[in-house]
Amino acid sequence: MKAARPLPEYLVRRYQGWKATTYSDNRAWYRTLAAEGQHPRAMVISCCDSRVHVTSIFGADSGEFFIHRNIANLVPPYNPDGDHHGTSAALEYAVTALKVAHVIVLGHSSCGGVAGCNAMCSGQAPELESKTSFVGTWLNILRPGYERVADLPDDKRVAALEKEAVLVSLENLASFPFVKEAMDKGTLSIHGLWNNIGEGTLDMYDADEGKFVQI
Repeated sequence: MKAARPLPEYLVRRYQGWKATTYSDNRAWYRTLAAEGQHPRAMVISCCDSRVHVTSIFGADSGEFFIHRNIANLVPPYNPDGDHHGTSAALEYAVTALKVAHVIVLGHSSCGGVAGCNAMCSGQAPELESKTSFVGTWLNILRPGYERVADLPDDKRVAALEKEAVLVSLENLASFPFVKEAMDKGTLSIHGLWNNIGEGTLDMYDADEGKFVQI
């Protein structure tokens, strides 16, 4: 594969530093993980955004979280149509094979994907409506959420849509038979969170109150 190039030197140096310190200090733990396999307590579905550092937010160690990242932390509805479904596949593996006890959807502030969905659904981004746009096709998952906040003023709509991305994903999670079965058995719970990147705060969706509350 002639297109592949050597890793940038700064990343090589960072790796070597990690290997000499973090790995060296915890070699036994890493070898245990390698020998015994992974047994994560939770799956976290978060955005690809580089500012959202899931393990740092929760102080998680290696092997604790099964993490899946995609544009705007979206879960599609259950649809076994034979096409490729990366998020659905990750969810199936986490619930049926790894037997995670929790599935957490983590949204965040200033989400570019959510802003793109708002632009697309309001007619400001026709390029995303093209069938050749992978991003636009993906963001269509959030269109029901947009419709719920479409009447809000522009300056409030995107912020509301960020939380709708979490709610739509929670609704779609429940459409997967294996998720519903595990929830009915009491072996799985699902959770919705929203992180304000700049303030470092975390809001949790409270189903009883029907709103997000700060933790």
